[in-house]
Amino acid sequence: MRFGAIDIGSNAVRLLIADVFEDEENVRIKKLSLTRVPIRLGSSVFETGEISSSKAKRLAKTMKAFRYLLDVYNVKGYKACATSAMREASNSDDVIARVKYYSGVEINIIDGSTEADLIFSTFKTQKLDPAGKYLYIDVGGGSTEITLLKNGGRVHARSFKVGTVRVLKNSVKPSAWQEMEDWVASITQDEKDLIAIGTGGNINRLYKISRRKYGELMGINELKEMHELIKSLDFNERMIRLNLRSDRADVIVPAGEIYCRVMDVAKAEHISVPKVGLSDGIALYLYREYVKEHPLV
Repeated sequence: MRFGAIDIGSNAVRLLIADVFEDEENVRIKKLSLTRVPIRLGSSVFETGEISSSKAKRLAKTMKAFRYLLDVYNVKGYKACATSAMREASNSDDVIARVKYYSGVEINIIDGSTEADLIFSTFKTQKLDPAGKYLYIDVGGGSTEITLLKNGGRVHARSFKVGTVRVLKNSVKPSAWQEMEDWVASITQDEKDLIAIGTGGNINRLYKISRRKYGELMGINELKEMHELIKSLDFNERMIRLNLRSDRADVIVPAGEIYCRVMDVAKAEHISVPKVGLSDGIALYLYREYVKEHPLV
């Protein structure tokens, strides 16, 4: 069955259109189309506390374009979820109403816990040892969601206001970094052989730069070396030498720092990069809700 998942993040807005189905082992996601628009809502929210008129207009136009794509692909259903920037914007209700009027798309603001739930729901779609111990690290523009998994179940989960766009806007206080690191240390102090699972566009790009084959683990030392190399390049060099888009060439630096710092604290020596994220979790949610309502399908 085909579904559409819209992830309205602090850096970019994404539309995933995917076929979701079950085989003998598990639920699978076959991605048909992924459209990304770098609106960067967080750049105005983390500075002024609200979404600017120009960004609200871009968001409305993007949602209208997404609505056309959803119609063309003939999806069974779709859901639009907004995260950190929209959660904190003082004018989010007005923007949501404006988008609904212009495009017909209704935006749902989700809290950090729900965001972590949706990301975690993708775990069983990945080729990972269900008996292993993992630390999910999802770095977004406005927040970082961290989840400790053991034996296929979630033990601890929390969302922190430490994100790439926030860092660029100097909106992350030292106390926020310390709070995140203290929490990670407390939940991992008795854990050995933890493997990190990295999700988000920046870790996907870092993994691609490493030229590893899909499914291979990347060591923390390799990740640190890449981070230091990228940080040493100026903005234009990152775009030219590493073939990065302008909206990726800046945020990839704070993203690398977040992944490295969390892995250091957790003493995680390797990271798996499954190329899944919030939009995949939304698609799975839609599939499961559809099956509940149509049990004979």
